[in-house]
Amino acid sequence: MDPREALALHRAALVIDSLAPRATNDLLLTGAMRAAVDEWVRAGAARREIRARLGEMLVRELSSSPEVRQAYLDIWRRAGVTAASATQYGAGPPSEATTDAFRSIDMTQGLVDAFGGDFTIARRAADIEAAHARGGHAIIMNLQNAAAFGDELALVETFYDLGIRIVQLTYNRRNLLGDGCTERADGGLSYFGVEVLHRLNGLRVLVDLSHCGEKTAWDAIRLSRAPVAFTHTFSKALSSHDRGKSDEQIRAVAEGGGYIGVLLVPGFIQAGEEATLDHVAAHVEHMVEVAGIDHVGIGTDYGAGYRLPEGVPTDRPGFDWVGFRPEHRTGPRYRVAGYATWADWPNLTVHLAKRGFGAEDLRKIIGLNFLQVFCSAVG
Repeated sequence: MDPREALALHRAALVIDSLAPRATNDLLLTGAMRAAVDEWVRAGAARREIRARLGEMLVRELSSSPEVRQAYLDIWRRAGVTAASATQYGAGPPSEATTDAFRSIDMTQGLVDAFGGDFTIARRAADIEAAHARGGHAIIMNLQNAAAFGDELALVETFYDLGIRIVQLTYNRRNLLGDGCTERADGGLSYFGVEVLHRLNGLRVLVDLSHCGEKTAWDAIRLSRAPVAFTHTFSKALSSHDRGKSDEQIRAVAEGGGYIGVLLVPGFIQAGEEATLDHVAAHVEHMVEVAGIDHVGIGTDYGAGYRLPEGVPTDRPGFDWVGFRPEHRTGPRYRVAGYATWADWPNLTVHLAKRGFGAEDLRKIIGLNFLQVFCSAVG
């Protein structure tokens, strides 16, 4: 398949990013937003708060400016993505997790409302298919950290009612459910974690294990009553890193009817400062070999349209709740050649075609495999 054919396939296909940059505050920075960032930085605001304020500001601008709406929509259209899983909460002080998640969900709903029909919240697989049929877009709301539930089991259903359809049990650090992949120890799921897992299964929420510690992930794989996913990960066999997954776990998720999304974070998929699309393709090929062609997709986890100034602290002074350390190879010096921002998504499809994937397999990898597991787990 030549590049033009691959690009045409991408433009026509149902494309799903199983963990995209945040829809409300990663894709577009307007002039007014840039000026506000400078002001907030001078005032000493931390990165997490700046990102939240930017989301709220973008929603206001989308609601009032046709030009901003068009610029935002152009990013999605250049990416050629039908549906994207967008994080509503990731990491921060546990005492603020629930409030932060509610705040983010409100922003995402505001974004959808601002477009009056071009975007929808996907609560089931049919919503994604309907968006594709009309040439629109769908946002799948996820929590990357079940710390948003606090110690209240009732909040599991509350977040479901608000539209959350994917929940990652832990981020990097330990929470009340279990241990994350960069925690100093891994004790597996707690009894509370098992109860939350089963409630998520009962509500039909897709359980994500991407950031979970190894024992925590094994517990969830074995105890879940529905297919589970690594929505954004990579092969530990190809790149040694705490965020990677072993062949044994990848195979087990696939055997349970689950899904594995390959990410594009450059410092994760290889050890140098600049990754290439060949590195990404190698992880896809390895996942297909281990899990089978029907269980592998793409969850970019990378491609923000702008970067905040260097030196802005992640959070106010105190403990680092994000949990990445220097050996985890994060930061702006790590890049992917051929994929600068999320709008470059089609380059990956073209590159996978160049590596030998045919049309049917490409459609599975760039969207249909995730749609299948979403339908199976969520409805």
